[in-house]
Parts: sequence; structure tokens; C-alpha cells
Amino acid sequence: MGRENGRVDVEAVRALRGPQGQRLLAALAGYDPADELRLATRLRREYPPGLVAAALTQARLRQRAREKFGADADRMLFTPAGLEQATRKPVAEYRAGRYAAAGLARVVDLCCGIGGDLLAFVRAGLAVLGVDRDPVTAAVAAANAEALGLADRVEVRCAEVTEVDPAGYGAVFCDPARRDERGRVFDPEAYSPPWSYLLGLADRVPETAVKVAPGIPHELVPEGAEAEWISYRGEVKEAALWFGALASARRRATLLPGGHTLTERDLPEVTVGPPGRYLYEPDGAVIRAHLVGHVAAQVDGRLLDPTIAYVASDRLVPTPFATAYEVTDVLPFQLKRLRALLRERGVGVLTIKKRGSALEPDRLRRQLRLTGDSAAVLILTRVAGAPTALLARPASQTGRGGSGKPARAGPARRPLPGPGNEIAK
Repeated sequence: MGRENGRVDVEAVRALRGPQGQRLLAALAGYDPADELRLATRLRREYPPGLVAAALTQARLRQRAREKFGADADRMLFTPAGLEQATRKPVAEYRAGRYAAAGLARVVDLCCGIGGDLLAFVRAGLAVLGVDRDPVTAAVAAANAEALGLADRVEVRCAEVTEVDPAGYGAVFCDPARRDERGRVFDPEAYSPPWSYLLGLADRVPETAVKVAPGIPHELVPEGAEAEWISYRGEVKEAALWFGALASARRRATLLPGGHTLTERDLPEVTVGPPGRYLYEPDGAVIRAHLVGHVAAQVDGRLLDPTIAYVASDRLVPTPFATAYEVTDVLPFQLKRLRALLRERGVGVLTIKKRGSALEPDRLRRQLRLTGDSAAVLILTRVAGAPTALLARPASQTGRGGSGKPARAGPARRPLPGPGNEIAK
């Protein structure tokens, strides 16, 4: 049956959805990988071996899926590739909310995968047609809608997405495959379906959104479309292009959880200047969207270099869009001098960050020969074109999605010299 080794196929999905499969999955609640051999031996006395193997595969996948899907994972089915590529629940909910806020009632989810976005659309109140060309993936998506009590507003169809007419659904979402047998695909025309087809979707159904790689070049964003970069808990997870009435800006950075967002509207001019008492590292979504100038304006700051996304300021200002560090030392990068400073401070735990530096952090860490019990952050960058090292520590401020309490700034361990915080010589 193709299930003796736990491989996920259509027959396995069908069996797991049946009464016997459901009882078996329920028996695996609280599954402990360390106990798998004994558990499998016991279960094979009651259930067919192939079904036990398929259920154990799902138990393992469900454990991994909780990070993306929370409690829903314990009722869902997965494929390994489908889980890896699925949109995490908070991101899917945010995106579905944009469709609902636009007053849309029906959406075609092309390349629906195991149903991460499809489920969010239904929960946002939309009727959904999910389409995927892989029979196993389509079967899993249908099973997940049923398991979560959403099947009455979902149709899942196994078909080539390019052969499905989205007319009559009012809106489209497409998450094209961006991998092939060799790994990630960086050329959008090599997406499946390709870039040219995706752009044509927006011509046929104006209210369309397309998921794209976060590294998409800005020059590829079509005129009139909105490009949005989304980070989740500080990591850039994805980007999407929005068309028609769904587009409300040219560029957008959104941070989840919390729904903090920046757009390019009224983007301020940014000055370039020396380091200050604080250094801000903008969130990756802000950097990808080229909206660092908004962060600089929020914190009354300036760029250390016109081409590098570090913001210097003499003030500690709470912002969800950047992480703040309190700078204790600034020095031209010299290995011996930096090693001596870290030894003097007793730094044995060092976080190394870099922008505009060719240095390899792991190699540098070995060269620094760290000893001691103190921790610090080393920031490698350029200031006025010169390689520069900034020693810092995390500043006390309201972070991403923080409480909004006033920020508190403690004294720097070693104040920077001079009223303008010039670079130490």
C-alpha cells in the first residue's frame, strides 16, 4: 500500500481519515520519540503495520508542526515537504485579514499546499477553492479542512493551477513553488507557475496577491503593485505582492505578532553621521522594504554609512521596528586592540553582528581568544568608509510588540569621548 515505511501517500491519508486511523492517531497523543520502538511494537498487535507506520509519521510531523500551527497541529495531517513550505498560522491569519478587510467573500487559493493559508481564509469568513496539482497534498488539505470543522466553506481540487479559471471568485492568492530538485529557485520565471503567469493573474482578477521570495529585487515589482515584507519574531519569513484594491502602498514592512507596519509614505530624508550612545539594528523586513529612514526618524537618528542599515542616535526611543544597543566603545578595527579591550572587560561570551564588513564571525571569534564571564555585542561595520568596531550591550527598551512602558537607559560602562561622540582614536 506504500505505507509500510510511513511514507505519506493518498492511500495513507484516506486510511488515517477513517475510524481506525482516527483511533490510532488519538492513541498517539503525547507521543514520545524515545518510546517509539516499544509503542510501535504494541500498536502493531492491534492495527495493520502500514497504518501504524503512517500514524507514527504523522505523530512526528505534528510535533514539528506545533511551532507553525499551535494547537491545530494535533488535529491536522502533514507531508514533510508540505509542512516545511506551509505558511505559519499567524502570518496566514494576517494575510487573510487583509482580504476580509477589503470586503472580499470568495478566493481561489492556487498552490494551496497542505492548507495553511486556505484554513486562514475560511476562518476570516471567505469561501475558498484550493487548488494543488499534487494528489497527496490536495488530499491532506481537504483532510485538514474537515478535521478543523471548516469543510463546508472549502472545495479542494487536484489540478494544474494554470488550467483553473479563477473568474467568478473575486480574488486570487497564489503561493508558487520556489524550489526544484536542486533546491531554492531565485529566478522568478523559474517559479512554478512562472512569473509571467503570476503577473497575468492580476490582469484577469485584479484583487490578487502572490507570495514571492523575500529577496525579490525591487525593480521586479510591477507598477501599481504593493510589495510587503513580513517578519515573525524578528525573522523575515516571506514577501508578497498585492494588486488591485488589495494594494494600498508601494512598499510595506510588517512585523508579527503585533501587526506593526511601515510604508514608504512620507519617507524622510536621512542624514549620515558618527556613532552615538545607541545603535539601532532595524528589523529585517524594514531593511528589505528600504524603510530604514522611518526608523532613523523615529529615534532621532542618523546612518553610520549611506549604504548600511545601522542607525546611530544619542537617545533611547522605544520602537518595535529595531533592536537597540547601548554602545560602550568605538574603535577602528584592529585585531590586537580589540582583543586587548575584550580581555580587559573579561568578555567570554560575544555576539558578533556585521554589516558592510568582510570579516567572517566564526574565524574572528577564534582569533579573539575570548576568556572571562562577561557578555557583550560586537558590531562590525563602516563609519565614514573606515572599518569600525563598536562594542555594545542590549539596551533596555520596549521591544517588538512590547508593553509600551517608558524606556530606561542605564549609564554606559565607558562613555564615548566628546560631545559629538566622535570615533575613539
